[in-house]
Amino acid sequence: MLTLYSFGPGANSLKPMLALYEKGLAFTPHFLNPAVFEHHEGWFKKINPRGQVPALDHDGKIITESTVICEYLEDVFPDVKPLRPKDPYLIAQMRMWTKWVDEYFCWCVSTIGWERAIGPMARAISEEEFEEKMKHIPIPEQVTKWRNARNGFPKEILEEEMRKVRISIARLEARLAESPWLAGPDYTLADICNFAIANGMERGFSDTVNDRDTPHLMDWIRRINDRPAAKEMFAKAKRENLAPRPASATA
Repeated sequence: MLTLYSFGPGANSLKPMLALYEKGLAFTPHFLNPAVFEHHEGWFKKINPRGQVPALDHDGKIITESTVICEYLEDVFPDVKPLRPKDPYLIAQMRMWTKWVDEYFCWCVSTIGWERAIGPMARAISEEEFEEKMKHIPIPEQVTKWRNARNGFPKEILEEEMRKVRISIARLEARLAESPWLAGPDYTLADICNFAIANGMERGFSDTVNDRDTPHLMDWIRRINDRPAAKEMFAKAKRENLAPRPASATA
């Protein structure tokens, strides 16, 4: 039995969700609502004490961290529509891209997302309610991010993160001009993990991600969206009235 706890098909939650759909594995989706801080409630912190999604429950064994969950699925179900290459060199290429998205790309996009999406959410509640919510967040760094979002991130931080976003977009475009997929000739976890952050950037960062300036990145985004697994994932989420979450939704 597989149960995936997530915010829905966006940001880090999208990574294992799309991997599950691509592999055709039966699983139970359990969607949490970040707007009411559901991931910080006691019942969920018994599943993941850090109070973060996604989290995968596989027969009572809990696996956390989005990219780790994706690799775990490959380890447990290696012959079911594999998303990891067999060649060691190509595996290394895949992991360089998943490491990069986790350590660089995700973070700069996330900060902008926190400013744009989480900030209004944090300001929509009273000071008393906000402070009560903060008491239940187990990670001090997350509390700081919530406070920054409520108050507004400093201008110099937002400018630096936007600089990193532009660097990230340029790197993706350059790579996709050379190869149809990030890690080589085949669609892999490298594509899924980066798509989780890049999907929708043509709307949120339209001055940088568009058909004129980043044609290869746009083509890649469209090709993944057109895959049957992605279509099924988004369609089922829509029936659950879940819009794709922004890249900030890793709170």
